[in-house]
Amino acid sequence: MLTIKDLSVSYGAIHAIHNVSMEVKDGEIVSLIGANGAGKTTILHTITGLKKANSGSILYDGTDLQKMDPSKIIQLKMAHVPEGRHIFPDMTVVENLEMGAFIIKNKDEIKQKEKEIFERFPRLKERRKQLAGTLSGGEQQMLAVGRALMSSPKMLLMDEPSMGLSPLLVKDIFNIIKEVHKQGITVLLVEQNANMALAISDRAYVLETGNITITGNARELLNDERVKKAYLGQ
Repeated sequence: MLTIKDLSVSYGAIHAIHNVSMEVKDGEIVSLIGANGAGKTTILHTITGLKKANSGSILYDGTDLQKMDPSKIIQLKMAHVPEGRHIFPDMTVVENLEMGAFIIKNKDEIKQKEKEIFERFPRLKERRKQLAGTLSGGEQQMLAVGRALMSSPKMLLMDEPSMGLSPLLVKDIFNIIKEVHKQGITVLLVEQNANMALAISDRAYVLETGNITITGNARELLNDERVKKAYLGQ
């Protein structure tokens, strides 16, 4: 579904990503784990066209994303839940959801998607007319996920969805990811909480200072001594 080959990305003189190759197959949850500053977010931004690569290729269902604008990439049924949520704080919950559906022209379809989101996130339904900036951190994360799902994506890119949340809310967010996946959505998950990420993933890649250093079956990586020492606090 998504194939990245020999990807290199720089910020001026700083070489952030070094010849990274990775793959996400249709129907998988794939995790990209690593320390803060390893380059995980840069990879997601390059996939969605927010950052241009120096070299390499990114193919999504056979389409070369490097040649497309971000506004066109979202029309390929790929949605991005950004780090830090980036909801629109001065807009209501409903208005935020509608922003996620801007590529859908049929108003009845938008209303149906909105209904589905509220069924999945009852707390958002209770706060549907509330300004998004007044929501709790967990509710804002739910809204960010809901907004992405409004476009009916085939693939969801998630950047640090558990960041800044209490342990109980972290568990809720990972349950949401599993539920989304059960509905047939492929997930590429960037996450510092390696333990939780590996527990729900099919495969995983470990990124260190812009390089993929370890890759494999997620359950096997949970027992990999290198991963346990560096990322699992063991």
